[in-house]
Amino acid sequence: MALVIFDYDGVLADTLDDLIRFGQEACNRLGVNHVVTKDDLSNLEVMSFATFGRACEVPEHLIDEFVKISLNLFAEKESPPAIFDGLSEVISHLAARHKIAIVTTNSSQNVHAFLTKHGLANLVHAIYGVDTPGSKAQKIALARERFMEESIFMIGDALSDIRAAKEAGVTSIAVTWGHQRLETLLRGEPDHVAESPQQIIKTVK
Repeated sequence: MALVIFDYDGVLADTLDDLIRFGQEACNRLGVNHVVTKDDLSNLEVMSFATFGRACEVPEHLIDEFVKISLNLFAEKESPPAIFDGLSEVISHLAARHKIAIVTTNSSQNVHAFLTKHGLANLVHAIYGVDTPGSKAQKIALARERFMEESIFMIGDALSDIRAAKEAGVTSIAVTWGHQRLETLLRGEPDHVAESPQQIIKTVK
């Protein structure tokens, strides 16, 4: 049995359009004159709402407010985001054999609403969101301490996910359908690359 940790935005949830739209709305509310594009996300060394705000030229003293506005916009959305094709089946398959956790810079509340909408809430054993203190590597370590599995995988779509996995000493899987380009992900030297959700099943033994 393994512990399989998923990132949320860009791995499970198709949130790119929402991130761009909500980032733009946050900039507008804060009086920041910036046009938000996908490049603001795809070029980030560290993927978080705070670094997203900095990429959008939000002044440092307004970064916390940018994060708060963005998270609230996700929470207020009428329905949670769509799940990427094939991920429901992958999680169901993995959950029958392994423990599943989510480590994310989004809020646990938003992730739980997403999982409930897509009928996956009972398959995920733990969520470590922005409301859990610590870096992504520290949250991976918390999950490892809780579940005590020998094999641990971190599945992410950002360079910072791969680096967090390495820092925590777990196996990294970079996925290519998320927010960052493959060439960006490869800078982190992931242990595995998945170009489709089904490839995750082949990698996690």
